[in-house]
Amino acid sequence: MIRRGFQLAARLGHHRGLLGDPRILPRLNPASAFGSSTDSMFSRFLPEKTDLKDDALPDASWCLNMLSLDQEFLEKTKSSGWIKLPSFKSNGDHIGLKLPSGLAVSSDKGDCRIFTRCIQVEGQGFEYVVFFQPSKKKSVCLFQPGPYLEGPPGFTHGGSLAAMMDETFSKTAFLAGEGLFTLSFNIRFKNLIPMSSLVVMDIEVEKIEDQKLYMSCLVHSRDQQTVYTKSSGVFLQLQLEEESPQ
Repeated sequence: MIRRGFQLAARLGHHRGLLGDPRILPRLNPASAFGSSTDSMFSRFLPEKTDLKDDALPDASWCLNMLSLDQEFLEKTKSSGWIKLPSFKSNGDHIGLKLPSGLAVSSDKGDCRIFTRCIQVEGQGFEYVVFFQPSKKKSVCLFQPGPYLEGPPGFTHGGSLAAMMDETFSKTAFLAGEGLFTLSFNIRFKNLIPMSSLVVMDIEVEKIEDQKLYMSCLVHSRDQQTVYTKSSGVFLQLQLEEESPQ
């Protein structure tokens, strides 16, 4: 997603687009985004009825810390404005819209998967759930890295942590202001994360300016006594298009 963001910025800047015409960054019209309201955007992302598997539900691999904190946030969804985000295997399943003309690519690969959902064995890869608070434009991700994400012996690979942060950034950016592509991503590693332990990611939108969302992330232990990583990211706003009827 990071590389794709850089490519997109170039295509939408002063370079020529895929169709050969000069392209400039399209102005986003909040009033007409998705052709409807913010409520419509949420209804697309959070369908009431679906046959899709939600990988953000607890399974037998979740540690007690993960289970109890998940339950705490589920309680907050009842009264504090938090929303639990489902996690389907593909971003296309979440959004249901397409990129603007000239940016979309065709593929004959039917089994596309979000990178952080590519390991299907319970507890071995990315175990996580994200909660989003629309009014404050912030998210909390509960992340339990499995043994397939090993870096130093017994600890989590920094690249897998970066992927998890980027994925949570992207979901937050999309729901907070139609952010779609990573333009920049900066990380400062503080401490190693033991595999199969719980870490908490606090992500906030700092500001939205010039069609960009500026965001920050703090990764820490549940008791907040250990800071593992600090990061920041900038996401590009881009209005999607309705799928053409078949």
